[in-house]
Formats: sequence, C-alpha cells, structure tokens
Amino acid sequence: MCSRHVGRFLPYRNGLSSMPPMMRALELIGSDVENFECPRCGCHDRERHLFLFMQSLGILMRLSEMRVLHFAPERRLGEIIGQAEPAEYVRCDLMPSSPNILAVNIEQMPFGSQSFDLVIANHVLEHVRDDKEAIREIARVLAPAGCAILQTPFSPVLKQTWSDPGISSEQARLQCYGQEDHVRLYGRDIFERFEACGLIADVRHSDDMLPTIDARQAGINRLEPFMLFRLAV
Repeated sequence: MCSRHVGRFLPYRNGLSSMPPMMRALELIGSDVENFECPRCGCHDRERHLFLFMQSLGILMRLSEMRVLHFAPERRLGEIIGQAEPAEYVRCDLMPSSPNILAVNIEQMPFGSQSFDLVIANHVLEHVRDDKEAIREIARVLAPAGCAILQTPFSPVLKQTWSDPGISSEQARLQCYGQEDHVRLYGRDIFERFEACGLIADVRHSDDMLPTIDARQAGINRLEPFMLFRLAV
C-alpha cells in the first residue's frame, strides 16, 4: 500500500504470539499472523487484501460518487478513500483513536435509513456483542443499490457460529475464538446468519479476483474470500 519493497512482512505482535492450536485444528481463515505488518508503513495483511479486492472490483474508481461509512478505519486505506473525495466519508469507531473519527456504536447507529452507498467493517463483527443487531443496522443505513464489505474470520469446520457467554476471560477467548477481544467464531452458517438479518452475500475468492497477484509477495492470505453484501430483496 506504500508502493515500497520489503524483505519480509513482520509477524503479528512481533512474533510474541501465534495462532492457538485449537484455531489451527478448526482451520481458521483470517489474518496471516506470520506475514502481518509492513515494516515501512505499518499496514496489515487484512488492509492490503481489502485494498486489492476493492481495486479489482473497481470500487476505488467509483468512490467519488459514494457516501461511505467506514468502521474502525484502517490508516492507509482511510487515507486512500479520503483522497478520492467521496460524496461523504464518515469514519467511526466505538472508541475513537483520533478527533476525525466519530464515536458510534455499530449496534445502534445515529444515521438515517439508506444513508450510505458503501459500508466497510473489516474484521469488526467478531468483536461486537450483538452481531445480529449490528447487521440489521448496516442493512438499515445501506442504500438500495449499495453494498457492504464485512470481512470476518471464520472456520469452515464449524457447522454453526460458536459463541458462549461462559467464555469470558481473555485467555479463554484467545483459545476459543482466536483473539482475546473476539466474542465469537463464525462457522459455515455465516452467510445464513447475515441473510436472516437482511443482507445477501456475494462471495468472491482471491484466486479468481486476483489471479496475477503473488500472495506471498503482497503479504495476503489467499484463503480469505471477499465478503461483499447487498440488501436482500
């Protein structure tokens, strides 16, 4: 994303933690913890991957016409979106880290219905207490012809999304969900779960969308699909 070459990408948390054994057993698809951060600009693999997906679909070229709502905005991607001068660009987070980011609870948004053409929540919903309510809210604020990019880790082994209130300590969440601040691990029912809340999935795969991209060189997890959602009709 900074157009500079690096010898390698840095591991997640400088290699101080790795994927828990249970997550490996459940074949978790999410971040590549071994090739996570660019040592030059600090962008992570999920940010790079999302940028490439948006570029491939031509979304970056159409941003000037869009009203964009961006949750937990990634720094580099946020800069690129801002430079495109969208019709409206709202950056928000539950706990903002800078003055240009609004404090917004994704489960209860202060925006009017059909307010945005593009909603981005990249690896956010696995942190949200009531993800179904959040998905309903995303569907509410999305314009009829709009789309939502809602990437999230998931296990292709689990038949059903797994969340248990008894898994409450950071260590338990790390072992069961893959990270200390995650509150669920999505399973194969992920798209049915979203559809029940008003969003239909249009799933694309890296090998199809990015056939000329060397995943190792770009520092992305080619197993992570692109999860694009539109309103259920």
